Amino acid sequence: MLRLVVLGPHTRILSSLCAACPHSPAGCCVAPPRMDWSDIGRVVARGGLEWLLAEVAARRLLPDPGGLVLKKRKGVVGKDGPRLAKCVYVGEAGCTIDHDRRPATCNYFVCESVFAEDVPNAPPAREAHAELARSYAAWDVVLSAQVAEQWPDGPTYDAAFLGWLGDAFSALASAR
Repeated sequence: MLRLVVLGPHTRILSSLCAACPHSPAGCCVAPPRMDWSDIGRVVARGGLEWLLAEVAARRLLPDPGGLVLKKRKGVVGKDGPRLAKCVYVGEAGCTIDHDRRPATCNYFVCESVFAEDVPNAPPAREAHAELARSYAAWDVVLSAQVAEQWPDGPTYDAAFLGWLGDAFSALASAR
């Protein structure tokens, strides 16, 4: 089953195949995406400023030249599964981060195996996936240039910087 929840830049694509990933016992979570500037801005715009500050302080989100990296940790996957390094936010029932706090890629990415399934929502989900990937990539180009210009020594990852990212993302998303 493939489910498409259309919410503009907050769109989610969900698949029942993910729970039984044919590629890895931990699915995509063995290689979590970086939270790019647009992801961070989206999280702040959705009310996640305090959450981001707490996660950076707890070192589950690590500063990176292009945003934040989701920390990985080794753990057993499933009841008797293998021990794999995976996203620190993976719990027994999957992702423990609310969809408003996740990198956008975690909300809209599904692998080609999902699209290969003969399901009615595949064409609009594929189109939404492509549009979101294009939009976030374009927003990251703009935000990266602005961050580099305004914070030439690197961003501070404090409330002022993150708040600015939230405002900048909102402006870009509304101009879309």
